[in-house]
Amino acid sequence: MDDELITERRSVALPRVFGYLRHVGGGLARHTALVDCLIEYCRQHELALCGVFTDRLTAGVRSPAFVGLLDALELPDTYGTVMPALSHLGPRRVAAARKQQIEATSTRLIVVRSIRPTTDHCHPTVRTSASGAEEVRGVHS
Repeated sequence: MDDELITERRSVALPRVFGYLRHVGGGLARHTALVDCLIEYCRQHELALCGVFTDRLTAGVRSPAFVGLLDALELPDTYGTVMPALSHLGPRRVAAARKQQIEATSTRLIVVRSIRPTTDHCHPTVRTSASGAEEVRGVHS
């Protein structure tokens, strides 16, 4: 008999994600609450949150934190980006450009709080965009 551990006893690598926040207003407590939201969501959905990039200033599409996120998404075995809400991508024009750039990395965009209320709090909704990238939306309870 093989002495190797069965699957349930092996350490399994969780899908790696990076958080992104746009925190222009509010204090440290608000920022901490947003990070805690991402941590809890990742814990519940068995995702490894490897870092959180935070924009603190209103900036264009290629802000330092967003460029850092894009660089991180290019790392091997990266699953995607997690953010509390799509509004963290910025104003409409900036958000559209940023969403395209994330989709171009072939990783997933995971939004903790969807714009549309859902009745299923356990399973996020998965949408596939025209480019073939998946957008995962769920609700943080």
